[in-house]
Amino acid sequence: MRVAVLSGGRSSEHDVSLRSGASVVAGLRAAGHEVVEVTIDRNGDWSFAGTMVELLPGTGLLGSDVVFPALHGAFGEDGSIQGLLEWLDVPYVGSDVLASAVCMDKLTLKRLFAANGIPQVEFAAVEGADWWGRCERLGLPLWVKPSRMGSSVGITRVGSLEQLDAAVELALRHDPRVIVEASASGREVECSVLGNRDPEPSPAGEIVAHADWYDFEAKYGEDGMELRIPAPIGEAATARVRELAIAVFELAGCSGLARCDFFVGPGDEVLVNEINTMPGFTATSVYAKLWEAGGIPYADLCDRLVELALERHRRARSYEF
Repeated sequence: MRVAVLSGGRSSEHDVSLRSGASVVAGLRAAGHEVVEVTIDRNGDWSFAGTMVELLPGTGLLGSDVVFPALHGAFGEDGSIQGLLEWLDVPYVGSDVLASAVCMDKLTLKRLFAANGIPQVEFAAVEGADWWGRCERLGLPLWVKPSRMGSSVGITRVGSLEQLDAAVELALRHDPRVIVEASASGREVECSVLGNRDPEPSPAGEIVAHADWYDFEAKYGEDGMELRIPAPIGEAATARVRELAIAVFELAGCSGLARCDFFVGPGDEVLVNEINTMPGFTATSVYAKLWEAGGIPYADLCDRLVELALERHRRARSYEF
């Protein structure tokens, strides 16, 4: 098939997206597809082979059969690009507009989890007159985050309440919505999900950061972290991680792919941290490495995602929900 791969974008994760896109291009070509590489610059301009791309409804995207939006963060993972692709009526890899938007906004996602009894870290929103008091009741340390950012951008670990205002101010530079989370002890464990109606969980892997915490440098720097597969958490906790990964994937209405992040504490307690609908997608990213351990090589994974995109598009157009 002819697959348009989108990378770059307007978010602070522009460079990460370029790396994901280059890997996806190589993977799709290895799987036998024709690839159209589309770059979105930091101003939001689209180009293909040095020429600006004109987007018109009903014309698809450069004659492509399907689009792989290897975009992270705002204007790429938050439902924005998904809405545009729906408008163009072209199949695309990943979750739809609603699921993308819900999963991108940590506050909305955590409120959805709370309403459905999903075990998670306690949190508070920086809104209303009593936000400070609600944060104080969470205990220390605290994690202050922009609600709609990824790759650990704008996050601060707060060890004393004197640091809280400055941390919130930093987060507000990235997003007017800010979330404050309690600290969770235990291992950081991740599980990849693949599928539409009958999603499958990958083996679980443990993240071991070579830093004080799993920040941007630990995620993307050389030797910033180690991924242990399988995660050394025992059979019961592993089964719970994989069960919850599917549960939150379906609860949020995801499709195609997602990476679910957890904390596994003493007594096999498993808490959901978040779910990413378009995680880092290089061949050495956590999502792909977990599936490689599960028996799906990178090129095959890219191929599967294209097929899932076409399947979801056909189902949506025939209203077989």
